[in-house]
Amino acid sequence: MTTHPGAAPRFADPFTDPFLVRPAFPAGRDGVVLAAPAKLNLFLEILSKRPDGFHALKSLLVAVDLFDTLELRPTEPGVISLVCEPDILPTGPDNLVHKAANALRAFVKRPELGAAIRLTKRIPTQAGLGGGSSDAAAVLLGLNQIWKLALTRSELLAIAESIGSDVAFFLTLPAGWCTGRGEVVTPESAGGVFHFVLVCPPVGLGTAEVYKHLAVPNEPTRGERIRAAFRAGNAQELGQALWNRLEEPAFGLEPLVGRIRTRLSELGPCGAMMSGSGSAVFALCRDRPHATNVAEAFQNSRPAEEPESRVLIVRSLTP
Repeated sequence: MTTHPGAAPRFADPFTDPFLVRPAFPAGRDGVVLAAPAKLNLFLEILSKRPDGFHALKSLLVAVDLFDTLELRPTEPGVISLVCEPDILPTGPDNLVHKAANALRAFVKRPELGAAIRLTKRIPTQAGLGGGSSDAAAVLLGLNQIWKLALTRSELLAIAESIGSDVAFFLTLPAGWCTGRGEVVTPESAGGVFHFVLVCPPVGLGTAEVYKHLAVPNEPTRGERIRAAFRAGNAQELGQALWNRLEEPAFGLEPLVGRIRTRLSELGPCGAMMSGSGSAVFALCRDRPHATNVAEAFQNSRPAEEPESRVLIVRSLTP
């Protein structure tokens, strides 16, 4: 059982927060280091299939203290270079970090701008935790600073929408109610800090594949109850209102995720749910001691035939 080392003690507006974007000599005197947080979907409902191929949805997202780290520094003109540690991701133009940098250059019509980026991955991939989108948002913030572009939040949000559905959320931390295809974000205020056991199984789920197996409901579940519980800081009520329409198709594609979700929910949390399109599953707990007990019980009850998962205790970020 682990927690992320060096997590920022609190989280403020990402446009100004010194924990998110700060000068760092390892990146050079002109560089920055950025902490890009993971997210959990506490509520995710699908409303319809849109003409553009995406799905209309509504979702309650909250950032948690599991972070990727990005170091950025200006470099030779016109070149965007990316190094990933560990070496688990492609670092070419298809990487969302590259896409964010190129989208930013295109927006300001400055193809001569260059940057060297080092990405340290801690957020699991294909887990429904938004790591790639968070990295892209952090790159927009960091390059806006080191390239001295002085773009506004609204301008960065417009760029974010062109990169991916979740990117805008990470420019509106720490919590938000997301609509449209996920890119329309209304900030949400939490009534307290929430503690979670996060279980990351050794399997991944592709978002497109999960959505392909989705059945759009005739009567979508409403979100008023969970938003009220979140604002009140009521973990017990929040746990009872957790909802994710993507669980059914995800469990069909990867039954291990469903078994983990079932086992975790039987260990006495306030509630348990898969995040996003999976494969990560979380349990909401009353406080950190409760989370520690649930995490230990989960690890101690693992069946011999079940592969070992990464288990972390995380908490929601606060304004």
